[in-house]
Amino acid sequence: MSEEFVRFCETSEIPSGAKKHAKINGTWVLVCNVKGRLLAVSAICSHQEKPLFTGRVRNCKISCPVHGARFDLETGEALDLPATKPIATYAVRVVGDWVEVKL
Repeated sequence: MSEEFVRFCETSEIPSGAKKHAKINGTWVLVCNVKGRLLAVSAICSHQEKPLFTGRVRNCKISCPVHGARFDLETGEALDLPATKPIATYAVRVVGDWVEVKL
């Protein structure tokens, strides 16, 4: 995995309430703007490796659109079955007009 922060997108691309996904060094990452806080997690559900890109974000949690499992965006913890394993979380920072993620 990367030891450095990598440019993800411009800050204007993820306004409050929005999310964006992209592949960084072969890893799908999802960045969510939750009331002005940027949180980065794996963009792939831990249950059956289905994409979380279109999942609903509510109360700092994301729901898998395939099976309904929810994950905490801060910790990656699996909150509902059928998921039992957490998803990865990543450090995020803003440098100038850029969102950067560290895997």
